[in-house]
Amino acid sequence: MRTFWREKAYETGGMMRGLRVAFALVACVILIVSYAKPAWAAGSTPRDSRGGNIEQAAVTTQDVSSSRDGFAGNSTISESGDAIVVNGTDYAINSFSRSNKDTNRTYNDVYYGYRYPVESANCFSVVVAQGYMLVYIPSSVIDQFGIDINDASFQQTFLSMLDAVDRQASRGGTMFADLQDETIYFTDSSQVVVGDYTYSFNVEIEDGHYYTTVVQSGSEDGSSGGLYAESGELSVPAETVVNTRATGLAALQQFLSNLDWSPLWVSLRTTFVATAVIFFLGLIAAWLTIRVSDKAKGVLDTLFTIPMVLPPTVCGFLLLLFFGKSTAIGRWLIAHGIDIVFTWPAAVIACIVVGFPLMYRTIRGAFENIDSSMLDAARTLGWSESHIFRKLMIPLVWPSIAAGTVLAFARAMGEFGATLFFAGNYVGVTQTIPIAIYFDWMAGQTDVAIFWVVVVILISFLVILLINVYSSRTQRYMKVNARDRKVERFIAHYDEGQDGQDSQKDNSETAGEALS
Repeated sequence: MRTFWREKAYETGGMMRGLRVAFALVACVILIVSYAKPAWAAGSTPRDSRGGNIEQAAVTTQDVSSSRDGFAGNSTISESGDAIVVNGTDYAINSFSRSNKDTNRTYNDVYYGYRYPVESANCFSVVVAQGYMLVYIPSSVIDQFGIDINDASFQQTFLSMLDAVDRQASRGGTMFADLQDETIYFTDSSQVVVGDYTYSFNVEIEDGHYYTTVVQSGSEDGSSGGLYAESGELSVPAETVVNTRATGLAALQQFLSNLDWSPLWVSLRTTFVATAVIFFLGLIAAWLTIRVSDKAKGVLDTLFTIPMVLPPTVCGFLLLLFFGKSTAIGRWLIAHGIDIVFTWPAAVIACIVVGFPLMYRTIRGAFENIDSSMLDAARTLGWSESHIFRKLMIPLVWPSIAAGTVLAFARAMGEFGATLFFAGNYVGVTQTIPIAIYFDWMAGQTDVAIFWVVVVILISFLVILLINVYSSRTQRYMKVNARDRKVERFIAHYDEGQDGQDSQKDNSETAGEALS
C-alpha cells in the first residue's frame, strides 16, 4: 500500500513539473508577442505607388521633442489650434484637424477601408501608426511652395509646426513627438504600402469629400493600421488668419460669449418641471400607501422604490422599451402621433422616474411617524380624510416634504444615464448639463466641462439653501404659534380658576349676611 501511494506521488509530482514547464513556455510566448516589433519592422519598408522604397526622414521624433522650447517663442498658434505661423518660413499651416477615431463602414456598399476625413484635395495628410509615421504632401503643394520634402531643414520645421498644433489638438492624447522608436517617412505618393497595409491619401469618395483610407489585406477592418490621423493645408503666412487666445478678463468674456448656454436652460426647465410633478406624485403616493393593507403596501412600496436601486441606464432602457415599438402602449402612442422617445418630454419623464423614490420614501416615513391619536381626534371632530391630509398631516410633516423636494431636485439635476438612454443627446432639446459635461470632456473641451460642473454645484447649493431657509422659517413660525397657543390655554385656565375663586368668595359673603 505504501508503495502504491509513493508511485502516485511520483506521478503527481511529474504532472506538476510538466504544468510548471507549460506555464513557463506560455509566459515566454506572451512576453515575446508583447515586446515584438510590428510586422512591418521585420524587413518591410514603405513603398510608393510606383513600387519604390520611401526613404526614412532625416529627423526623428526625439529631434522634434527636444526643440520644443526654442520653437515655441518663434511661432503663433491660433486659439483653436487649427493654424500656426512661424517667423522666417515661407509657409504656414491652416485648417489643421486631428482624428483619433473614425469609421470603417462601407459607402454605397463599397468598402474603401478605414477612413479619416480630409478637408480638401490639397491637404497634407499624416498617419501615425505603431512604429512608423507617414507624412503625405501633394505634388501640387510641393511645386507651389518650392519645398523639398527630403530636406532635413524642411522636415525639422514642418514637424515642429505639426507638433505645436498637435499638442493643442490632442487634448492630452498621444502625440507623435512623444512616441519612442517612431520612424518618419515623407512622401508625395498618393498611395503607400507598408507590410499588409495600404494607405491611400486624399481619396474623393463622395463629391467634395476627401479621405485618407487604410486597407489591411485579407481583412475588412483597417483600423489597426493607424493610431490617429491628422491633416491640414500649407498656406501663405500673410494670408493665414491666426486667432490667438485672449488673456485675463478678455479671455473670460470671450469664453462666455462663445459658450453654448442651451444645456443650462434645458437642465433648469427639465429639473423644475420634473420636481413639480414629483412633489405632487410623492405626496399622493405616500398618503395612499399608508392607507392600504400591509400586503398591498409592500407591493406598492416595492414598485415605487425600485427605481432608486436600479442603475440609471436600466431605468432608461426600460423606459425606451415601454414607450417604444416594443410594447402595445408605445405602439398606440406612436400610431396617434405621440412620439416620446428622444424628445424633451422623455428627459422630464426620466428625471421623474429616478427622482420620485427619494420624495416618496421621505414623506412616507414622516407620515408614519405622526401620532395616530391626533388623526383619530380629528376624525371624531368630523374631519374628512382629505381635510385631515391637507390641514393636519401636511403641516406636521412640512420639514420632511421640503427635504424630499431638495433630494428630488438634486437627483433630477444630476440625472445622466436614464436621460441619455431614453432622451438622447440633442443640443438645445435634451442635452442637460450632466450630458454636456460628459460630451465636452470626451471632445477635449475640459474648460467647458469644468465650467458646467461649477454651475451645477452653484445651482444645487442655492436651491438647497433657499429651501432650508424657508423650512426653518416655517418651523419657527409653527413653534411660535404652538407657544402662543400654550400661553392662551394657560391664561384661559388661569381666568377660569379666578372666576371660580370669585364665585366662591361671593357665596361666602352671601352666606355670612344671611347668618347675621
